[in-house]
Amino acid sequence: MAGVRNLTQVEAAERARLLEVTGYDIALDLTDGKGGPGAGTFRSTTEVTFRCAEPGAQTFIEVAAATVRSAVLNGTPVDLSEWSAEAGLTLTGLAADNTLVVDADFAYSASGQGLQRSEDPVDQEIYLYSQFETADAQRVYAAFDQPDLKSIFTWHATVPGHWKVVSNMPVAETAPADGGAKTVHFSTSPRMSTYITALCAGPYHEVRDSHDGIELGIFCRASMAQYLDPDDLFLITKQGFDFFHEQFGVRYPLPKYDQLWVPDFNAGAMENFGCVTHAEAHYIFRSQVTDYEYEQRANTILHELAHMWFGDLVTMRWWNDLWLNESFAEWASHWCNTSATRFTDAWTTFLSVRKTWGYRQDQLSSTHPVYCEMPDLEAVEVNFDGITYAKGASVIKQLVAYVGLDAFRAGLRAYFQRHAWGNATFDDLLTELETASGRELRKFAAQWLETAQVNTLRPVLTIGADGTYDKVVVRQEAPVAYPTLRTHRIGVGLYDVRGDRLVRRELLEVDVSGEETELTALAGVPAADVLLLNDDDLTYAKLRLDERSMATVVKHIDGFESSLPRALCWAAAWDMLRDAELAARDYLALVSTGLPKERDINLTTATLRQAATTLTMYADPQWAPTGWALLADTARQALAAAEPGSGFQLAWARAFVNAARGEDDLAALRGWLTGAGVPAGLTIDTELRWSLLEALAARGVATEQEIADELASDRTASGEREAALARALLPTAENKARVWAQLTGEEKLPNWLSRSLLQGFQTSTQVALTAPYAPKFFEVVDDVWARSDSEPAQEFAMLAYPAYQVSPETVALTDDWLAGNGHSPSLRRLVAEGRDGVLRALKARAKDAAAG
Repeated sequence: MAGVRNLTQVEAAERARLLEVTGYDIALDLTDGKGGPGAGTFRSTTEVTFRCAEPGAQTFIEVAAATVRSAVLNGTPVDLSEWSAEAGLTLTGLAADNTLVVDADFAYSASGQGLQRSEDPVDQEIYLYSQFETADAQRVYAAFDQPDLKSIFTWHATVPGHWKVVSNMPVAETAPADGGAKTVHFSTSPRMSTYITALCAGPYHEVRDSHDGIELGIFCRASMAQYLDPDDLFLITKQGFDFFHEQFGVRYPLPKYDQLWVPDFNAGAMENFGCVTHAEAHYIFRSQVTDYEYEQRANTILHELAHMWFGDLVTMRWWNDLWLNESFAEWASHWCNTSATRFTDAWTTFLSVRKTWGYRQDQLSSTHPVYCEMPDLEAVEVNFDGITYAKGASVIKQLVAYVGLDAFRAGLRAYFQRHAWGNATFDDLLTELETASGRELRKFAAQWLETAQVNTLRPVLTIGADGTYDKVVVRQEAPVAYPTLRTHRIGVGLYDVRGDRLVRRELLEVDVSGEETELTALAGVPAADVLLLNDDDLTYAKLRLDERSMATVVKHIDGFESSLPRALCWAAAWDMLRDAELAARDYLALVSTGLPKERDINLTTATLRQAATTLTMYADPQWAPTGWALLADTARQALAAAEPGSGFQLAWARAFVNAARGEDDLAALRGWLTGAGVPAGLTIDTELRWSLLEALAARGVATEQEIADELASDRTASGEREAALARALLPTAENKARVWAQLTGEEKLPNWLSRSLLQGFQTSTQVALTAPYAPKFFEVVDDVWARSDSEPAQEFAMLAYPAYQVSPETVALTDDWLAGNGHSPSLRRLVAEGRDGVLRALKARAKDAAAG
């Protein structure tokens, strides 16, 4: 991956030992010199002051610029002959106190890394925002770009006169500049890491409010202002502030908190201190959405807000503790959502959406401990994964159950107070938690954080002639290659059928350890209709149901009053399917009978996505058309039964669009697009229209002209993104060749276009059409990786991999490539993960074929 220095942990530790960075003063000129917005490159002048513990020593500073005009250290020009964007600038003969001034031209970004420049097709206005994690601050200013070299920052930005500029701190003053431009000067910040500094500029629409003495701002592009719902965004933010202030015992330390919804964003959001950026495409709703989307947005808002304490105020020393940064925010956001907002079932969503991601990632060949050494930045880039986020958050949740919430909260407060404005490690947090709880936690930490893979908990029971349990044992299993058996604090729920309900009779909380744990308290107890391990979802483990419980769940999964046990049963079925213990057709039968009665929109949405994945990857290809027809019929009936205008109606409509394969179903989609046969209450709005057109395009019953006509009525950034996806889906050999040439050519594509082309290139209805590109992927992937920025490089490796070519031939092609030399370790990991998916699909398909 190209563009920045691949800093190693060893280099960072040595530089942190040597230097103390005392201040940055950063001046950007974002104009064309005539008062208009700049293009191509922008000028950036950085003055950085720092102390050196060993006068006379040398070090380096990252400067990932297009060109460096000059660099002056302590009044003496720096030799620029060895400078490159990937190497940075070598600084020799350091004094005890140093001042470095670097004047350089940096490139605007189209990959979402550095200073992203996006043009709005609606009004041709330019919008800029920065994105610096992991180490992309160096793409905007000269920086000692590592998290433990914190400093204070003073920003200045010269911009067109009608622009707004937002940074970590409030504006101090604004002065006129040449050509009708202006220069905006910001207040000097407290100490923070380079990766959470920020500057955003453009003619942003702004809404302001205040809460508890904190100034609040919400920003979006002017063309998106009509879709912005600031009341809800402010409500969640204020609820978050109140909750975290109460729980953390430390106030948010900055005078203002701005949130910007920005275009072409790679992730969900970024926790820049006091200047959070969110993905506009995910979280500004141009059309009707369900509560699933609203809850996901609330969770993201709260996740980033939690980072203001955990990550920004107290920051990891090196990226080894990235897991803790993200895991804590992940756990805290669900805790807050459940406790302080209307999304009181957020832990169900955590299980059905986030933990499922963690379980999947943890079972790949690339699995790694939650805590692992990060030798360099390239290793960090691919570790923003389900283990870092979801498994880590699950471990935090288990830790809370282990020490108790009161002790956990007390430890957190002490941690924030002791390490405010500094850097800390997980060991520092454990020390405070041990003090607060009086429990020894190092063994717990080693067991959960320093080992990989996931355990399976399986009930083994015998029931006597009198209907009581003779014996109940929890058997803990571990993969052969990862044999760790952990200590699990779990709930065991006993549920009985009463009418059409499943009522919890009893809940035991027990510690499970070793290979077998007998639940002696259940001996002689009347057998339940459902015995549910890990009730309340306290631990991180895959579950199995005994035969009696499984038979009950198949008939009565909707009978649980709480959504959490329903989610646990759906998760168990999903894991059994993926582990080839349950046939795809049997999973689809459970979906068709149980899911239409589901009352939790998040669980419905997640399970419908899993049903589609089941038919795409895990079903016997000979049976899959029957399965798609079953899913389409189930969706059609559930759609008809749903309350008009409800989120459930929309969720089932989306499922029908996705499942439609037969002529009658496709005709129904065509009718919806033209306004015929639309179910009462269902609004065929902008986003749903694109979904319909993309489904028809993928199945060969929509034309290029129809896509052009739809784009003409939606000439927006979202419209352009959807049109590119729809065109890439058109199922002709010529079109696929065109798309492939774009994806693998020398021209750097904007990240939104690259992503749309990748999403449209392969689809489950075009497996034969894209089969010739399986060998081609392995011919080009190294080259694409080497010349791309990290985000598009990773997306190509994951989305262009021939995942739908589920065959031994794909495995053989992958094995041949993996046997070669010279591949980037991070790329090798992603390709191996693709292979894992094909192998898992082959086993599941064999199970399904045997069931037929």
